Amino acid sequence: MHDLLFLNSFFRLPTQGKMRSVTLKDVEQDKVVKTVAAHLKKTGKIKVPEHMDLVKTGRFKELAPYDPDWFFVRCAAILRHIYIRSPVGVKTVTKIFGGRKRNGVTPSHFCRSSGSIARKALQALESLKLVEQMQDGGRILTVQGRRDLDRIAAQVRLKAKQAAKQAVIVL
Repeated sequence: MHDLLFLNSFFRLPTQGKMRSVTLKDVEQDKVVKTVAAHLKKTGKIKVPEHMDLVKTGRFKELAPYDPDWFFVRCAAILRHIYIRSPVGVKTVTKIFGGRKRNGVTPSHFCRSSGSIARKALQALESLKLVEQMQDGGRILTVQGRRDLDRIAAQVRLKAKQAAKQAVIVL
């Protein structure tokens, strides 16, 4: 009996009659990032630096991004990563968004992304009070940031359920 109680508390199985809240981990991540990016753009509180339409996202890229809203998508992806694994610093963000640098005839190697872009994105999220700096280094989500992400995740889950119902009705 004791082992069963331990397993229930370890796996957090939902109990009957109680509704479980939706977190960011419960929904599809690509939809969450798109929705958070749209929310950040719609609020208009993030100040995108003027030169962001000209910069490459890393040394391993040849061209600047085609998407004009790429900075909002990058901020949303950083928020998602901080939600899942924090604290996160600029160095960690550059490693996450790094990629393969092609060196012509010589072998390819991993290369980090731009530190300036990571720093500006984290500073923009700090200005919205979604992220705060820790004294030991790195950044974590604030209570407001976690609440906003969970609310957006619940909206994404609701839209997915409605789309599934529509698909069943059509069939």
